[in-house]
Amino acid sequence: MSTLDPTIHPTVLVVQNDATDPPLLAGEWLSEAGLRLSVLNAWSGDLVPRRVESGVSGVLVLGGAPNAHDDRAAPWLADVRALLADAVSNDTPVLGLCLGGQLLAASLGGRVELSPITEVGLVYVERTEAGLTDRLVSQLHAPGDRIPATQWHQDHITELPDGAVVLLTNPACRVQAFRVGEHAYGLQMHPEVDADAFDDWSTEQDDALERSGRTGAQAAAEVRAEQGALIAAWRPMILGWAELVWAYATDRR
Repeated sequence: MSTLDPTIHPTVLVVQNDATDPPLLAGEWLSEAGLRLSVLNAWSGDLVPRRVESGVSGVLVLGGAPNAHDDRAAPWLADVRALLADAVSNDTPVLGLCLGGQLLAASLGGRVELSPITEVGLVYVERTEAGLTDRLVSQLHAPGDRIPATQWHQDHITELPDGAVVLLTNPACRVQAFRVGEHAYGLQMHPEVDADAFDDWSTEQDDALERSGRTGAQAAAEVRAEQGALIAAWRPMILGWAELVWAYATDRR
């Protein structure tokens, strides 16, 4: 980032959908890249704008318990989907993590449904042919093409929007990561979650954990054992997304 004006700090609007899933590592890495985070706690009543407001150069949408279409349980999701659709239409950089990625797909006509396979804990994914050359996914750092990922999901994307490209996959979940347009990315995993946060998650009994057939302790132990590899893999990609935000902010000056 040394070639960028250090007096400028582009703003990323962060939508937090659950009290237990703040920006964590992703927030640290984006701040490290010189970005300013403006966090909306949608889960506790902060209003989510339906359009990308002036001065916002990127949109980060985090995870949470609701289904991407469940507006009754989480009435703010309609506004999040509208915000994401507007961001894509304006080519504003977007990063959706877990529920955030599902909301990105849903905002553009995709479909999210209950998966027959629930992934909780440490999961491995691989790049698709498109992922090998994608400007962000190609930056994932892992031996060979066995990329570690932290997961906690029972829903999955069954239908992507028109024009979307699958970038990461595995046998349990075809759409582990996708891109729509040039600058909007949806991930099924939780690269933002560190081992301490996952430990906290693992003590809460929820539907995904129950359906996975695993114990929270098992899942948490896996994540903690591979935390170094997880950070090494995902930090470069998140920093790559930060570069998209910087470029967008610079072009608009």
